[in-house]
Amino acid sequence: MSIRHLVGGAIALGAVAAGTFAGTGTASAAAPAAAITVYGGHGGHGGHDGHGKATAPERVLSDSALVRASRALVHSARRHGNQHVTMVIMERAGTIRLVVRTRKAGPQTYESAKRKAYTAVAFGQPTSALTGNETIKQIPGTLVLPGGVPVKYKGFPIAGIGVGGAPDGRIDEAIANDVLAAIGR
Repeated sequence: MSIRHLVGGAIALGAVAAGTFAGTGTASAAAPAAAITVYGGHGGHGGHDGHGKATAPERVLSDSALVRASRALVHSARRHGNQHVTMVIMERAGTIRLVVRTRKAGPQTYESAKRKAYTAVAFGQPTSALTGNETIKQIPGTLVLPGGVPVKYKGFPIAGIGVGGAPDGRIDEAIANDVLAAIGR
């Protein structure tokens, strides 16, 4: 089954959440181009359900952006010496939206990628910029090795991309930055 077939229906949401896109073809050119989607209430503008003033919109990555991220990970890992890595994309609320593993990625790569994504979105900076911060290192779930980059909307981190598994964190971070660039297209 190709990404084109998955994007067309409800299966896309489950497949994106489960991270099953790696190595499955190409996305449809007809897929939506927006990298950011608004979910949530009516932002205080009122609503038919009477809860409009109690809800607020939240910026999250669209499904099409996650498909682009999946493809970018696979291509970038190949381009950087056929790296065996795992990528995790985590939303600001801590929800994991996407997990993609290249073939032969070790079991430790998931945990590394998850913690880098968490650190990047929580602190709104690349994890490489936080390596000397001893306080952050003490916070459970963080990892301040290179390989995590935030996805920002108007300067605010809305997601974190974490990549783990390359023999050098700078390669993980280069791959994460390639994924970030693909999300922004």
